[in-house]
Amino acid sequence: MSQSAAHADNKKLLWEKIKGIRIAMMTTHEPDGSLHSRPMATQEIEFDGDLWFFTQASTPKVEELQREHHVNIAYIGSDDNLFVSVSGTAQLIRDRQKIKDLWKPFFKAWFPKGEDDPDLALLKVRVTDAEYWDAPAGKMGALYSVVKGLATGGQDSSGENQKLHLQ
Repeated sequence: MSQSAAHADNKKLLWEKIKGIRIAMMTTHEPDGSLHSRPMATQEIEFDGDLWFFTQASTPKVEELQREHHVNIAYIGSDDNLFVSVSGTAQLIRDRQKIKDLWKPFFKAWFPKGEDDPDLALLKVRVTDAEYWDAPAGKMGALYSVVKGLATGGQDSSGENQKLHLQ
């Protein structure tokens, strides 16, 4: 399989894991080098290797991203047995048409001035790598996975763990 075909397969697999998980935690670097995480709503559009998030351009996270573009996005599946860590680079996008394309009326709860607010912008995260852990469903399945992992020193534990390269 060619490298570009593998990357395409990885993009598809990543999207299968995270689609439908509305809120993720985005981690950026503060000026002193410490890490700062906050919840962000992923925009549900066809995944081509980029994740999109609405933001106010004047927020501290945008300042942090202008100094250091590398971010981490963490997703937890609704059944609490799927964990996905996404690494990439973020940039501020002020494309008014893209904002209009992604806007939904319920965003007004977070952005009361609406889609025409001049401070409203998008964060585009170009995904470079991801890793996921998908444990067996249910509390007993998850408990079994943990106990088996401890008993085998991390070898032969149930569930999936895979690293994905997208670039």
